[in-house]
Amino acid sequence: MTRRSALVAVVFLPMALVGCGGAGGNGSGSPSDGKLALVTTVAPITSIASNIGGDRVRITGIVPEGTNSHTFDPPPSAAAVLSEADVVFINGLKLEEPTRELAQENLGDGAEVVEIGTIVLPESQYVYDFSFPEEEGKPNPHLWTDPTWAIRYAEVIRDTLVERDRTNAAYYRANFDAFEAKAIALADALRTDQETIPGPRALLTYHDAYAYFAQTFGWTVIGAIQPENFEDPSPKEVADLIDQIRAEDVPTIFGSEVFPSKALEQIADETGVRYEDTLRDDDLPQEPGDPEHSWLGLMRYDYVTMITGLGGTAPTLESLDVADVAPDEATYPQ
Repeated sequence: MTRRSALVAVVFLPMALVGCGGAGGNGSGSPSDGKLALVTTVAPITSIASNIGGDRVRITGIVPEGTNSHTFDPPPSAAAVLSEADVVFINGLKLEEPTRELAQENLGDGAEVVEIGTIVLPESQYVYDFSFPEEEGKPNPHLWTDPTWAIRYAEVIRDTLVERDRTNAAYYRANFDAFEAKAIALADALRTDQETIPGPRALLTYHDAYAYFAQTFGWTVIGAIQPENFEDPSPKEVADLIDQIRAEDVPTIFGSEVFPSKALEQIADETGVRYEDTLRDDDLPQEPGDPEHSWLGLMRYDYVTMITGLGGTAPTLESLDVADVAPDEATYPQ
């Protein structure tokens, strides 16, 4: 998704939110169908929830793909959708504070906000880095780029759905088992294919979205061009990164089609390294309904892009089936 399409999505989001929504204890859409009404934030969480809940729940994602989730402010019409939810799944770790606050102000009786990342990640394991300095008090929230943490996300979603809908407990558990198997296969394929990289597994990216992934899989994040205030980096910061790239002989730096960066282009020009501008951290590939429009498809795309960008090959990853394990019943705002 381009930056322009992301902005258009934000403009039209209030109308989209009025027309969608789930059905469940608080009754949005068709209350008589008995389905839990779930509201989610970023697309990876929407996708994981859809894999576990399948066609037994109604899911509405409220953060349009291709937008900056750190600065996203939900429109007033989101209050109506949040008020009809049985469960609001957010990442937590201070990623979506305006959405969390709006949800808490509008929750119906018996509804809850579940901050998945805050639940699964002990404070002792918080990562603070280039885009998320410790003095700002906001840890890096991007756990979902690591399959081992995504499985923990799925566990929280499974347990929440089982507790609220015991009639379909076996269904949710079976979907989790299938999702876990695919996530493990993804991690195993990544470990296999990353061994083909001839040099260091070093990442210079547009945004610090891969810190937990790097810890688990033995990569090094040497820098992120997007500071914590989401403005352009200073000339000194650019110069320091240029020196580091030359010193570490990094062959590719990774940008994003969602967040174009003149600074990264400048760094690539001055160092002579390749600039790959299609990496993404919460914008699912293809379009809703396509097989690769899933968390699995997103992460497979990123891993293949990073491995091949650093001179390796990714046949194991490319052969994986990344389709959802359950019918995708989610509404993804565009």
